[in-house]
Amino acid sequence: MVHLRWTKRKKMTDKELKIALLDHCKETVAKRYAKIKQTISDIEESLVEESKSSAGDKHETGRAMLQIDRENAGKQLQEIESLQLLVHKIDIKSVSDYVRLGSLVYTTNGTYFIGISIGQVTVGKTNYYCVALQSPIGQQLSGKKKGDSFTFNGKEITIKSVA
Repeated sequence: MVHLRWTKRKKMTDKELKIALLDHCKETVAKRYAKIKQTISDIEESLVEESKSSAGDKHETGRAMLQIDRENAGKQLQEIESLQLLVHKIDIKSVSDYVRLGSLVYTTNGTYFIGISIGQVTVGKTNYYCVALQSPIGQQLSGKKKGDSFTFNGKEITIKSVA
């Protein structure tokens, strides 16, 4: 859970809230990107050091393990780069009456920001859930309008409003 501070006034507008949540999504993706880039750099440095070591079975096993780590880190990097593209496509300016990417959805079960899945974020004293459109709850919300209901995890949820 992440807490975002908001001190200018007591209640944020929907637009300000969407900006704060989107900014947090962008920061989260940027941090993940920097972390995986550092991991890849560390692995490549270790590969260079491993190459300087003496030959033998132990050396080959170490190199093979590092190659696997580098492949896995490369896959993670691709996923994060996809998230970066997605987060920059999120349009919070246009408002629609149905749930879509960039919507802020007030329900009887909490408030959801449709963007990327980063979990619960607290702004002021209120919790919001940042979820992807492809996530299970995102799929249930997608295309729904104010007053629509659905069942999720055995719970009946009604959409109060869409911003």
